[in-house]
Amino acid sequence: MNLALISDVHGNLEALSAVEKSLQTQDVDRILFLGDCVGYGANPNECVGLLKNLADHMLAGNHDWAAVGKSSAANFNPVAKTAIEWTRDQLTGDNYQLLSSLPLKASSENFMCVHSTPYLPEDWHYILNVFDARICFDTFTNTVCFVAHSHMPVIFMQNADGKIVALHEDELTFQKKTRYIINIGSVGQPRDGNPRAGYGLFNTETRTYRLVRVHYDVQRAQQKIIDAGLPEILALRLGVGK
Repeated sequence: MNLALISDVHGNLEALSAVEKSLQTQDVDRILFLGDCVGYGANPNECVGLLKNLADHMLAGNHDWAAVGKSSAANFNPVAKTAIEWTRDQLTGDNYQLLSSLPLKASSENFMCVHSTPYLPEDWHYILNVFDARICFDTFTNTVCFVAHSHMPVIFMQNADGKIVALHEDELTFQKKTRYIINIGSVGQPRDGNPRAGYGLFNTETRTYRLVRVHYDVQRAQQKIIDAGLPEILALRLGVGK
C-alpha cells in the first residue's frame, strides 16, 4: 500500500491545491492528514473543505483544537494567537464541528500517526532532537511513528542497540530491527528554509519513504494574508520557509 502523509496546511489554499495536483501524479492508495488544517493562513474554510474530501483519515492539530476551544491558545505567541482568533470567527458551523470531532492519533500494526508526540498528544510537545526522540521511542511499539507539528522534516532512527541518530534525507529504505520517527514537514508553512510545500510517501510493501516538495503560488497566498488583515509576518515567512 502506498500512503500519502500530509500535515500543517494552516489555511494555505494555494499550497494545499498544489499538493492535491501533485498527489494525482502519484500512485497513492490512501491519504492521511496529520493535523492543523487552520491557523496562520487566509483560507481556513476552503482548506477544511478540500481536506475532508481529499483525506481518507484526518487527525487534529493544536491549531485545529485551539480554533474550536478544545485546546488552549494561551501558550501561542501573539501572532499565532491573533491568527487563531481570526480563524475562529471565520469558520462555518460544519467546519467547526468537523475540527471538533478530529481524533489525536491513529495506528495500525506497523505504523502510527500523530500530530505532536505518541505520548500525551494533547499536550502538543515537539520532537526536535534525539533527546526528545528517545522519550518518544519508549512510548510506542510500531516500526514507525509519523509526526508533524514542528514544520521541519527530519527522520529519527533507532537501531537494535538503542542508538538514535537524526537524518536529514529525502528518501529512506527501512532497515530490519530498526525503528523510526519521521516528521513529514508542512504543506502550508515550511520552516526548514525551503518555501516549497512538503508531504511524505510511505510504501508499506517496499518499506520505503520519500519526502516530496512542491512549488506553489507563494505570492498569492501572501497577498491573501495581507488582504485579510492578518499579521504581515505570516505572509513574509512563506517566502523564505521560516
